[in-house]
Amino acid sequence: MSYELEHRTTRRVLPGKHYPIGATQHGSGVNFAIYSQHAQEVYLLLFDDPEGDPTDVIRLVACTRRIWHCFVEGLRPGQLYGYKIRGPYEPKRGLRFNPHKLLVDPYARALVGKARNVDNLLLGYDPLSPAKDLVPDARDNTRIVPKSVIVDDAFDWQGDEPPDLPLEKLFIYEVHVKGFTAHKSSGVRDPGTYLGFVEKIPYLKALGVNAVELLPLHEFCVDDFLVDRGLTNYWGYNTLGFFAPESSFSTGARPGCQVAEFKTLVRELHKAGIEVILDVVYNHTSEGSELGPTLSLKGIDNTTYYLLTGGPYDAHRYYVNHTGCGNSLNLNNAQVIRYVMDSLRYWVEMMHVDGFRFDLASVLGREEGGVFDQTASFFDAIQQDPALSRIKLIAEPWDLGTYQVGNFPIDWSEWNGRFRDTMRKFAKGDGGQLCDLGYRLSGSADLYRDDGRSAFNSINFVTCHDGFTLWDLVSYNQKHNEANQEGNRDGTDDNQSWNCGVEGETDDPDVNRLRWQIAKNHMCHLLFSLGTPMLLGGDEFLRTQKGNNNAYCQDNEISWFDWDLCGRNADFVRFVRKAIAFNKRYTILHRRKFHAGLDTNADGVADISWFGSDLAAPSWQDAHLKTLCYQLDGAEEPSEVGDYLLFLMLNADHNLHCIQLPAPKPGMRWYRVVDTSLPLGPDFLEPGEEVALDPADHYLANPRSTVVLIAKRS
Repeated sequence: MSYELEHRTTRRVLPGKHYPIGATQHGSGVNFAIYSQHAQEVYLLLFDDPEGDPTDVIRLVACTRRIWHCFVEGLRPGQLYGYKIRGPYEPKRGLRFNPHKLLVDPYARALVGKARNVDNLLLGYDPLSPAKDLVPDARDNTRIVPKSVIVDDAFDWQGDEPPDLPLEKLFIYEVHVKGFTAHKSSGVRDPGTYLGFVEKIPYLKALGVNAVELLPLHEFCVDDFLVDRGLTNYWGYNTLGFFAPESSFSTGARPGCQVAEFKTLVRELHKAGIEVILDVVYNHTSEGSELGPTLSLKGIDNTTYYLLTGGPYDAHRYYVNHTGCGNSLNLNNAQVIRYVMDSLRYWVEMMHVDGFRFDLASVLGREEGGVFDQTASFFDAIQQDPALSRIKLIAEPWDLGTYQVGNFPIDWSEWNGRFRDTMRKFAKGDGGQLCDLGYRLSGSADLYRDDGRSAFNSINFVTCHDGFTLWDLVSYNQKHNEANQEGNRDGTDDNQSWNCGVEGETDDPDVNRLRWQIAKNHMCHLLFSLGTPMLLGGDEFLRTQKGNNNAYCQDNEISWFDWDLCGRNADFVRFVRKAIAFNKRYTILHRRKFHAGLDTNADGVADISWFGSDLAAPSWQDAHLKTLCYQLDGAEEPSEVGDYLLFLMLNADHNLHCIQLPAPKPGMRWYRVVDTSLPLGPDFLEPGEEVALDPADHYLANPRSTVVLIAKRS
């Protein structure tokens, strides 16, 4: 069916204002404003039924500063709407207007419905034409496109205040909102939702984490090729609406309820002292390449919002693709920067989030010519914004063509891929890692220099959503992504994993014992290193994805948290809980910098000292050595435990090593706290239960073990 774009409404329509952009409730109605530099006509369509015909078609006649606007009286929250826009269809010039395609408001605060590409109706071009995207599609798609929703911003925040934790106090838990409670074992009332997540907050608090990094929850699209395989876009790195919380994570009680339900999640996390960091995707959108769907920006003002490229005769036909996902947003354009900044500010001011992790963030710093610049316009805009300059900004510091670990502005933190790679190589017994290991353990000073940044600008991680879980890291030598139906070609082959002798699950007690031990080593390396630790959710109870290292399309039990494992592996959960508590208790692990060889505490002891097995300095360049020891001086640290020393032994060798111990300060004695080679229980002792060493001058570090000693006064 095709709808003629003719103004028809019985409602009173006024010119309205060009600000704020989006749909805003004001007194007796709603103000609508949408930016389009090249549009010739803009129509607002109102709906009562998300799959029905429009009740009203309103032509916007007012245009100020390229923003089309009107005020419609009598509209209330819950009203559904969308846009259609007339203008040139000249793809070679980058213009892709098509009045037959309904468009999602880029500033919509909620959406109803999921895009369904029935018979390719979401495409702006005629897929049957030999010229493909050069010929527009005259078929109407109004009924199948998601509808934007007018949202009521009112919410009882109950005096909500952000925890505002410094980075050196932060323990980040990366988790998928749906996957956290979707499994039947979660036992929550509303599984897979924002409200279901709320029911598990006591678990997070007991674990000791104080920040959740939520995988993308901006409204996203599902790719057709996945639907055809019976799969879906589970991770959500395919954004349609940068202001709208993902509707499928809501209870669906009413249109737009996802907004209040997400706010409830944030409020309750804050009550528990847990910050909320959103994984956001501003590098590309769900509209893909020139052969992708027309859902929003492409049909509103393609040349403004996207970076375009081409040849002498079609200079703007194609999309620059720094992401590998089909397109890149044009952050060299002031309107696009405004759009992204408005979105970020909305999530901070109206949704009360505490920070963002930016997917493929190197794209955001690419200036003219595609070269990364830490003074790029986007970074400058954030630094100058009073709402955004105070929150946590975390970069995934790479993209399809550039690796920028250590190169972001000083007010940004970064996922430290160097930490992940080094720790994995060392833990599985690779030689030649000692020098890099020393940097990673002590805060990656080679990356986060003395230029205003500190060790805690490094987000340390061993595992994340993209790759093996911790249990799979010690259980598989190769990826097993067959369930993705791509012939096991997707996902990285560079996992730096070791299966401990058997590929996959096994009943061999010796293999499983070794896997537990190396998994404990990884947790110690992560939680006792300088930097901000990030745990992959579920690693604390050894969640498995059966060797799938790219489960982006698995919205099922491959990805969901099986809470029965939390009970079966309760001893490992306790180990992780103890490790987090240990970090919080011994504040030398919160130092912003270590200064090797310097007496910073005026007690004759350097704040960090490195050793080999025999108290000599490590042979950093010896490719055969797999053992490293170091001592931390906790004197004058603000701590309830008083003066103390920590001595850590990391033995990734398959042989036992006799480690000579430095003499502690007068009046102190060495005690064992952690030995990952010991049985569960004795492997991590509670405060006050530490075991005094006798003899006190050496320790036998078992193969592939991590040991932590504390020197304190008897």
